[in-house]
Amino acid sequence: MKNRLTSQIKKSQNQLHQVINNVVKSRYWRQNIVFKILLSLTCVLVVIFAGMTIDKAPTQTATASAFNYKTSWLGNTIGKGRLRVQNNIEAMYVTANGQIYTNSIWDEDGLEAGIYKDGQVIGILEDLHGWYRLGGKAVTANSKYIYVAMSQGSMSGEKEGYPPDGKTWYCVRRYNLAGKPVPFAGGNGWDQSMFIISEKGEVTGLATVGNKLFVSNADANIVRIFNTETMQEMGKFAVTNPGGIAVDPRGTLWIIQNKKGSTSGKIFHYDQTGKKLPQQIVDVVDPTAIAIYQQDRLLVAENGIRQQVLIYNIKNKPVQVGTFGTKNGIYSGVPGEVNNLKLYGITGVGADSAGNLYINNNGFNRSGTDLRKFSSSGKLQWQLLGLIFVDNADTDPKSDGVNLFTKHEEYLMDYSKPAGKQWTYKAYTLNPFKYPQDPRLHTSPDGPIFRRIQGKPFLFLTDMFSSFLQIYRFQPTTDGKIAIPAGMFVGTSDQGKAINGNWPPHQPAKGEWIWRDKNGNGAFDQNEYDNSQDYPYIGGWWVDTKGDVWKTLRTQDGIRHYPLQGLDSKGNPIYTYRSMQKEKTPSIFRDLRRIEYFPETDTMYLSGFTVDHPASGDDWGVVGSEIARFDNWSQGNRNPRWRTVVPYDTTGKREVSTAAMSVAGDYVFAVTVKTAEVYVYNAATGKLVHKFGPGPEVGGKSGWVDIPHGIRAFRRANGEYLVFVEENLYGKVIIYRLPS
Repeated sequence: MKNRLTSQIKKSQNQLHQVINNVVKSRYWRQNIVFKILLSLTCVLVVIFAGMTIDKAPTQTATASAFNYKTSWLGNTIGKGRLRVQNNIEAMYVTANGQIYTNSIWDEDGLEAGIYKDGQVIGILEDLHGWYRLGGKAVTANSKYIYVAMSQGSMSGEKEGYPPDGKTWYCVRRYNLAGKPVPFAGGNGWDQSMFIISEKGEVTGLATVGNKLFVSNADANIVRIFNTETMQEMGKFAVTNPGGIAVDPRGTLWIIQNKKGSTSGKIFHYDQTGKKLPQQIVDVVDPTAIAIYQQDRLLVAENGIRQQVLIYNIKNKPVQVGTFGTKNGIYSGVPGEVNNLKLYGITGVGADSAGNLYINNNGFNRSGTDLRKFSSSGKLQWQLLGLIFVDNADTDPKSDGVNLFTKHEEYLMDYSKPAGKQWTYKAYTLNPFKYPQDPRLHTSPDGPIFRRIQGKPFLFLTDMFSSFLQIYRFQPTTDGKIAIPAGMFVGTSDQGKAINGNWPPHQPAKGEWIWRDKNGNGAFDQNEYDNSQDYPYIGGWWVDTKGDVWKTLRTQDGIRHYPLQGLDSKGNPIYTYRSMQKEKTPSIFRDLRRIEYFPETDTMYLSGFTVDHPASGDDWGVVGSEIARFDNWSQGNRNPRWRTVVPYDTTGKREVSTAAMSVAGDYVFAVTVKTAEVYVYNAATGKLVHKFGPGPEVGGKSGWVDIPHGIRAFRRANGEYLVFVEENLYGKVIIYRLPS
């Protein structure tokens, strides 16, 4: 995500802006009724005359008439209010009465660390968001305090309570049980509630016993001991790469030695002074969380291929006496298919005094929160989902809007149910064990486009910066619900390799490339690249209904068309630079952005900044100032049937701009960045016909829309329109249902 200051500041700015607008409307306009009437008549005349020509695009600012629509959502159990399921849970601690404290590095609305009870979000640990503060990957509590791992970055000009420029403090911060920071003598940070553990690496484990707080610092290969009340250091001892810590009823410590590279993790036993005891657990691969269960049992989250919670009797020599969850987790049975006992990406485990188990699945590469409570007999009691972060949805057109896909998940919809209850989480489509080079593990894609090509399903993903287009195929007989890496387009870099770092292997040293998985193994092999060189600044991507790929470049020679060359023997779409077609940008555009072409009608929709309405700055992430329709595109027509000006702030303040567009049926849909308002234009005329925003079902609120495909629309067989809109602030995708 872009650094936009803090979500608190953003919300305050929006509220202040609304107040000012209301004041202006209520006072100024009432005092100028005659002027208002004259202005309205003038606007009518402008619209009439503008409709007579296509040489200039009409500026449409009037709000269209009200109409009935419904708002719903998917991807988060809770659809409105700040107390919703957080984006990720990377650590958790469960108390004897079943209260859960969580922690994560980032949440879009500041819910890095939460408090959960009985399937509800009941609190937030405050002040871990903004001012260069972040959460972390460890949390624990005693009867008086909560202790969380967090980091504090530097702020230019701020000296007291902040690290020097270019430095980061990795800290333990102390809170009361209500989620308020509690300062202490000698504390660090702006409110003296932080203790600096390191300037090199994060805190990786926390636990308390009596008046002692144990803190793992993997970077330094050490566990430090602090007084829980005074926060004065009491001691320390060496542990190689320490992680999570559990305290057994005898007061001794079980400490994870984290997996590092190809070296498997282990679990070692220590007393409170740091003396290493003989007991150890070595029959694990990737232990990521640990907790005590029913006095003499130890729960170990095994995040390797087994994807299970392992249960050990630790009364004497540790002996594995059981497991919880299906072996191989979500990759067992039908791979990717969601089931109560199929776990994946386990980051948290705990138990209460009644023997209930609590397990969090976070997927891979921070896919999202899937927090579950099980009874002591293994029956699911409740599940909380927060699966969406910088994402949108699209439908498999064959399903008529019933099967929806996001970048990692598949959902099944039942539109007869109430808002927010219509979706069922059906599948997790990423398999890091079979396809470790899956681009979703190495990049941050968003904005799915789902297509049927020659009857077969394909998922296409781009990213916030339009720097690539990823392609996935499905092969249910061998891979169930998993999306298999099939291809990838990457734009030209003007600084060497298209993607920095060691991934993907064998990529060309410069320019841009198309990768195709020729041997079907989902890996980037040496002979699988086609490369070229082109203008480096991309405006947008599109995949049409035939499977052709389109790309816009922000230049006058700016349209690239990659006709589908068929499917290879493995089922991958074939695209080549040899077959690529270059097309000129229509002369009305100065900076081309989005593109949507429909081969059935030979209709092209383009957006960008035009000669008549240029950009006030770079504004790299937006649609531009106009959308235009071109008929008979393949026959060479470059005269627009219509042009329309979309919301864009020409003052340079960027208070209003349009983030994304989507064409479906008889309408062109566009959505604004900050206000998340949806504008609906008649596809035949370009006239604005509707404008709407989040309904009461989601509290009338949305975060910013700031991804290129932040809106996707689909017309169902019954004429109803489904409009999917990114809603990142509160961790979901908004679904609008419009009548035919």
